[in-house]
Amino acid sequence: MKAIQIRYYGPTNTKGSRYKAWTEAGAIITGFNYDLDHDENARAAAVEYAKVKFNRDGIQGFGSLPNGDYVATLGE
Repeated sequence: MKAIQIRYYGPTNTKGSRYKAWTEAGAIITGFNYDLDHDENARAAAVEYAKVKFNRDGIQGFGSLPNGDYVATLGE
């Protein structure tokens, strides 16, 4: 089973709000979709990561960590 960690980054003077999703296979950055809330944005980032890095159509589990990051799981 793989775990994808997702972290929110707030806007800066040069970049908008975004999410970083990563595993040992690398990372991707997705922009913040203002039509979605934070949980939905994090889930969308995890789904995009699964598609790009593992050629999967979705995730299996989703939750949050004590430090505020999100985590999504992919079944084997």
